[in-house]
Amino acid sequence: MDLTPARRLLRTARLWLQASDTDMARAVADFYRRNQRHFAPWDPPTPPDFGTARVQRERLRAADLAFAEGQAFRYWMILPEAPDEVIGSVHFSQVARGAFHNAVLGYALDERAQGQGLMHEALVALIAEMFSERVNLHRIQAAYRPENRRSAQVLARLGFQPEGLARDYLFIDGAWRDHHVTALTNPQFRRPAEW
Repeated sequence: MDLTPARRLLRTARLWLQASDTDMARAVADFYRRNQRHFAPWDPPTPPDFGTARVQRERLRAADLAFAEGQAFRYWMILPEAPDEVIGSVHFSQVARGAFHNAVLGYALDERAQGQGLMHEALVALIAEMFSERVNLHRIQAAYRPENRRSAQVLARLGFQPEGLARDYLFIDGAWRDHHVTALTNPQFRRPAEW
């Protein structure tokens, strides 16, 4: 029996949104290597070998297992005209069920792909998938650093509502950093039969 509630591949007008596969290790490693400086102000620290295909293959294997078990859903953004290159990542992690039905959203976009609306396009499709009857999340939470105006704009445009400021939320770029916490709820959430 297939335990994967989410689709593994979604297509938008300009993107393929592909679930993790170990065959993507080199492309994912290259994505992180070429964007290392670009991501540094926004992401937690990574080990020195993070940008290697070996490390990424293990991470992709773990992500594939989490996807299959419905614990997390990571997608990679790919342009159809460049199918061997990853330009972004969207991750719905910490999936909780029971009385919560929540996930935490994280995302990253290649420096060269900024300002084209690609992340918005990907998130519209992937949030629809997370709120679909297949996955049926009630709530998605996202946090961003106050200085990250692009993330603030992306989330606001998608309808995420501010919930407050989390002080010393994540260790990033050498210090504990505050984050604005936002959330989006699913108006079409279907109550589970066991409730």
